[in-house]
Amino acid sequence: MTDSLVFEDVTFSYRGSGGKKAQILSQLSFTIKAGEFVSVIGPSGSGKSTLFRLISGLETQDEGKIFMNGEAVQNRLGHIGYMSQKDGLLPWLTVLENAALPLTLKRLYGKKAQKDVIEQLERFGLKGFESSYPHELSGGMRQRVSFLRALLSGSELLLLDEPFSALDAVTKMVMQEWLLEQWAAMKKTILFITHDVEEALFLSDRILVFSESPVNHLEEIVVPLTRPRTVADLKDPAFTGLKEKLLMDLKKMVSI
Repeated sequence: MTDSLVFEDVTFSYRGSGGKKAQILSQLSFTIKAGEFVSVIGPSGSGKSTLFRLISGLETQDEGKIFMNGEAVQNRLGHIGYMSQKDGLLPWLTVLENAALPLTLKRLYGKKAQKDVIEQLERFGLKGFESSYPHELSGGMRQRVSFLRALLSGSELLLLDEPFSALDAVTKMVMQEWLLEQWAAMKKTILFITHDVEEALFLSDRILVFSESPVNHLEEIVVPLTRPRTVADLKDPAFTGLKEKLLMDLKKMVSI
């Protein structure tokens, strides 16, 4: 299995008022294999979103190297797909136009591309909504459009930043199962931020835990569940035991 993403001794600091530095990462190294589903968890403010900003190229590391598919790519914005908690759909565009936005920006949106996007919308359960606007969709449907848009970026690496946290519990579980189905079919690499320990365990091959500041290593948890997974797996003793341990570990990290 090849490496999709590698951090090699990456250090990063934010500059505060008066030029004072706040170090977030300190010589951090880790590897994400191609085709893996890896979740990142940790307390608020621990550096999870900073990690995504570095991967996407919105921030630049102070030291170290970031490799994608074995290459130290400087401009990574065009090499990743991104999906956030807010679906980010443009209200004046239809479902079809929103989904096809990455192709439009690359000037690849001709008749064939439109046909391909329509076929993808059907596969994503959005047939008949091509001409609908975001305000006419449910929360789950909006997130499906957002995920399709990330896929259409053409990237093999997808960064998903708490994409289901705003959904109700039932819709959230449906979307988690749906996401696993899409991931299994498309063989993409997914890096997934969440505050939900159960969600991280249910979805992931591995979990990377932010446990200190500045972060110089990530604790790795290998999820002991086979695939494919269903809601019934949430009752597995190995699952419930690991969930309890992770919750207790995270509780110790939180200062009130």
